[in-house]
Amino acid sequence: MNIQFYIEKLHDSKEFKKFIKENPKAFTCSGFFVIDKEEDEKKRDNKFHFDYYIPNKKKMFSFKLEKKVEMVPVEKFDNKKPEKISIKLDFDLEKLEEIILKRMEKEGIKNKIQKIIFSLQKLKEKDFLVGTTFITGLGMLRINLDLKTMKITLFEKKSFFDLMNIKRNKKPKKEKKN
Repeated sequence: MNIQFYIEKLHDSKEFKKFIKENPKAFTCSGFFVIDKEEDEKKRDNKFHFDYYIPNKKKMFSFKLEKKVEMVPVEKFDNKKPEKISIKLDFDLEKLEEIILKRMEKEGIKNKIQKIIFSLQKLKEKDFLVGTTFITGLGMLRINLDLKTMKITLFEKKSFFDLMNIKRNKKPKKEKKN
């Protein structure tokens, strides 16, 4: 699955052509990709979105590329202008999985990948995939991947319990009596 396939699908769609014609200053500001590793291919829930920002309107729209191309408004929660990211991308999503698996092997992680979620973002003036990979055993991997070098710049294993701030042997706090 090459990302270029999805970019071409977007650019060839009526929805996108109309959007760009009406908003020629719009630019790509992010992307969102979910690769579901469910064993039954029919149950997989893969998602591919590209987000565009219209500077003169200060609005953002996401183009969902699942069964058909669908444009959806995105609510922004801050006034910060998103940065433009390159849409001239050429990476294979399966190659990303291989990169993750090699790093897992290097780190001694034997769990299986269940789902890979990546957000395409600009970090420190470079295009990155910032992601979370869910693995068996209620584990997660935080990963940043530099798209220019295809190197992992952040790799961190967490568990569901880490996120919930639960200590396995921690006793519940007693309430103070007044």
